[in-house]
Amino acid sequence: MRKKTIPIRSDVVSSEFSWIRDPEFTPPGKDGGAEVCLTHEFSAPRIGELKTLLEIFLTNTINTVGASAGLVRLISSDGLSLPIISSAGFSSELQEEAEGFTGLDCEANDIANLGKTIHTSDISTCTWRQSCRHTDCSFQSLITTPLESSNTPGSPLGILTLFFNTTHEAANLSINTVAAFAEMMSAAVEHSYVNREAQRIERLAARLAIANDIHDSLAQTLTYARMRVSLLLEATRHGNKLMSTKYAIDVDEALEIAQKSARELVTNFRCEMNHGGLSAALHDLTTEFSKRNKIVLEYHNRLVDLDLPLEHEIQTYYVVHEALNNIARHSGATHARLFVDAHFGYYVITVEDNGIGASTFSPVEGHYGMMIMRERAHKIGGTIKVESAAGQGTQVQLFFPEPSMDWRATNE
Repeated sequence: MRKKTIPIRSDVVSSEFSWIRDPEFTPPGKDGGAEVCLTHEFSAPRIGELKTLLEIFLTNTINTVGASAGLVRLISSDGLSLPIISSAGFSSELQEEAEGFTGLDCEANDIANLGKTIHTSDISTCTWRQSCRHTDCSFQSLITTPLESSNTPGSPLGILTLFFNTTHEAANLSINTVAAFAEMMSAAVEHSYVNREAQRIERLAARLAIANDIHDSLAQTLTYARMRVSLLLEATRHGNKLMSTKYAIDVDEALEIAQKSARELVTNFRCEMNHGGLSAALHDLTTEFSKRNKIVLEYHNRLVDLDLPLEHEIQTYYVVHEALNNIARHSGATHARLFVDAHFGYYVITVEDNGIGASTFSPVEGHYGMMIMRERAHKIGGTIKVESAAGQGTQVQLFFPEPSMDWRATNE
């Protein structure tokens, strides 16, 4: 089921061009159609560490204040949407209705206060409530309270909404208790974000130290090559063709080893991506792209809790970096877009443009760049899929399986 989001702000670009549909993804071994639809509809959702923690808080809050159901929405990394990350108390029939509720129809009378102050609303007569098709749809009121940073008051993190089968006046009696739970939820979310950033910084620093040590070891190979150059010059001076050839081959082999080692080690370890993680790094990347190019770039990150092993973040970042560079250099496009999403147990990152299509990848540089992109995808168990046709643009799609639930224990 596709995640439903609430726009927080809209940056409208005036243009005659518009995308027809969102990028599509068919998992490996599937041919689309009914099989994929069923797989998507009934697949188990990914439950991350933060999602699980919020579900525990949400369930306890509902039980304590006598609410019937509730949901937590967190602001996406780009600040453009409020996807649901946790929900509790809804029947299977009402779950879809709850997601539909995020259209804010029932909060329309109090929209000015949404996300700013804790408040109660009478939803017994709102359009959504009246059109609910299920017999157990008996919500009469709700309490909505913002989740915000304790370190920087006024900085929003998300919204907690609780549904009650009682009247607006009765729900209002629980408002102080809900506020206390919201404060604890906010602290949990903020701690999770800060802790992740600290761990990333530590891991990146460790990688940098390793890179420096290994990089220094290349001096041994280069010293050997320089010694062989001296012998090569001496042999050439004396007209010894046999030894000149031998030393030339030694130098060539040493330089090949040094070049390969330097490229692999420095690329893999000296990563300069944003310490805030992949979401922040991709935001930086798209912002810089827009500054340097006249191509209109749309960035859609539909995953609130984009928490991946560092190796996955690094390889994904550089794949997107290479794809965007290729668009800027060769596509002739006026529009491009980057989608970050998850389907069928896979993370799916799609970069596409409306450029010249089949000729987007230059014969030499494009082939080399695509080869490196495929190598990066392979390192994280992923795949690169390219679709391109003359005059119809190019789509590059990276997808890889969701890391196992215990990746934090095995990778940190």
